[in-house]
Amino acid sequence: MRALQVIALDGPDAVVVADVPEPDPGEEVLIEVRAAGVSFPDVLQARGLYQSAAEPPYVPGVEAAGVVRAAPRGSPFAPGDRVAAMTQGGGWAEVATAAPDATFALPEALDFAQGAGLILNYHTAYFALVTRGRLRAGETVLVHGAAGGVGTATLQVAKGLGARTVAVVSSAEKERVAREAGADDVVRSDGAWREEAGELTGGGADLVIDPVGGDRFTDSLRSLREGGRLVVVGFTGGSIPEVRVNRLLLRNIEVVGAGWGAWLRARPEDGREIGEQVHRLADAGVVRPVVGARFALEDGAEAMRLIEGRGALGKVVLDVAQ
Repeated sequence: MRALQVIALDGPDAVVVADVPEPDPGEEVLIEVRAAGVSFPDVLQARGLYQSAAEPPYVPGVEAAGVVRAAPRGSPFAPGDRVAAMTQGGGWAEVATAAPDATFALPEALDFAQGAGLILNYHTAYFALVTRGRLRAGETVLVHGAAGGVGTATLQVAKGLGARTVAVVSSAEKERVAREAGADDVVRSDGAWREEAGELTGGGADLVIDPVGGDRFTDSLRSLREGGRLVVVGFTGGSIPEVRVNRLLLRNIEVVGAGWGAWLRARPEDGREIGEQVHRLADAGVVRPVVGARFALEDGAEAMRLIEGRGALGKVVLDVAQ
């Protein structure tokens, strides 16, 4: 079958098209892939910088959407079902496998490209907002990186749960994307965003969702109202910030980690519950993954370069098959 392989830990330059054997499904769901997601962890892993290492040559990709070819006995899936899945790598191929617990029915309202951006981003968003952030209807959520895959997902899920949203973006084009994803207000990270957000929220946000990290972390703490929570999702900005805990004490605020994958390894049943809630929001018309750039499978290296260069808007997707 046709697939992409990382042949050395040199990033996009080491991604090539290859003919590889189809995977043996064992007790997993065998999926004919129609579209695959490209994410920042794919780029980090291809440079040997991710927490879970893979030895080259390997087929990257942890998000796939397609049609079930075969499923293990006792699973809720059957041949022909439309699904979105988290794979343990191998998603950038014509055929991939995923555990039944990591495979979800694709809502009828979503196409395969949207399905390729559904699980990693939207399940992370729900987990960060609800499981870890304890979001309540009527609260205000400030979202960093709001035009990216996780950012647009967070805006939509927060709106669907009854929150007010303030997006932080770095350009006019990203402002457009964030507003289309449902942001009530938008502030620019290249300006006085903290002061503007404080005015918009009447003194501070209840919840900050931060997949960026870096230099703006301290200002994110300052942008919380008393009793607010800052949820750390990732560090696409590059550097990992540190917190002076006296800031937490004096204003009764919290910094909360949202490691979705690590959480599910210990509590797999929560993954199914999160999936059901995201499916409900999709059925209600709230969840509509924002698909930005789309590439043919053989152009996967260019997709990775777009993400590495911080140029992605919404979800970057590989079209694997029609």
